[in-house]
Amino acid sequence: MISVCMTTYNGEKYIKEQLKSILAQITENDEVIIYDDNSKDSTIKIIRHFNDTRIKLYVNNHTVGYTKNFERSLKKASGDIIFLSDQDDIWINDKVSVSMDYLKKSDFVVSDSTIVDKDLNLIKESHFTVYNTKRGFIKNLLFPRYVGACMAFKREVLLKSLPFPENSKLIAHDYWICLIAEAHFRTSLIKKPLIFYRRHQNNASTGGNRSKNTLKHKIHVRLYAIYYLIKVLFR
Repeated sequence: MISVCMTTYNGEKYIKEQLKSILAQITENDEVIIYDDNSKDSTIKIIRHFNDTRIKLYVNNHTVGYTKNFERSLKKASGDIIFLSDQDDIWINDKVSVSMDYLKKSDFVVSDSTIVDKDLNLIKESHFTVYNTKRGFIKNLLFPRYVGACMAFKREVLLKSLPFPENSKLIAHDYWICLIAEAHFRTSLIKKPLIFYRRHQNNASTGGNRSKNTLKHKIHVRLYAIYYLIKVLFR
C-alpha cells in the first residue's frame, strides 16, 4: 500500500491539478493523506469536491507551519511505501512506477525534477544538475540539496524518522528524513525528472536554493541535527 503525504496551505491555484496527477497513478487500495494548515482560501473545498475515498483530509484549527504539518500527515500514513508531495507541483505520469522499481533495491529514493514557473514554463531541465545533487550523509548534512517533494521511502525509514526534532525552525522535514535515510538505510538517486517542480513567490520552502542564513546559524542547524541523530541511536 502507498501513502502519499501532503500538506496544504492556501493552495487553491494548484491543488486540483496536483491531485489529479497523483490519483491517476495510485490504486484503489492506496491513500492520499492531506493535512491542511488552516487555509483561508478555497483549498479545502476543492479537495472535498474530488469526493474520492482515497483522500483523507485533516484540517488544523490553527497554523503550525509546514514541517510540523508534514509530521502530522506522516503520522497518519498506513502504507508500506511513503511518497511526499507538495501542493503545487505536478507528478509526471511514471513517477510512481519508476520509484517503486527503485525501491525494490533501496529503502529511500530521491528523483530529479524539472523546475518550472507558476505557469509551467521551463526554468531548468534538471534540479540535480543545477544543485549538484549527490548521495552521502556528510554531503547532505553540510550541503542539503534533496527536495522533499521528490522523496519516496519504505515504512522503516518513516518509523526511524518519527518523532521529528522539537524545533522545526532548525530542521525542515525533508532535511531530517534525508539525514535519517543516509545514516541508516540504503539510498538511491533517480536521475530522471519525475515531477514538474513549480517555483513561485508563495513557495513555503527554498527548493534547494543555497541558504542565505549566517554561518553561525548554519553551524547551529547542523549541530542540532547531529544532537538529534545521536538521540535516535540510543532510543
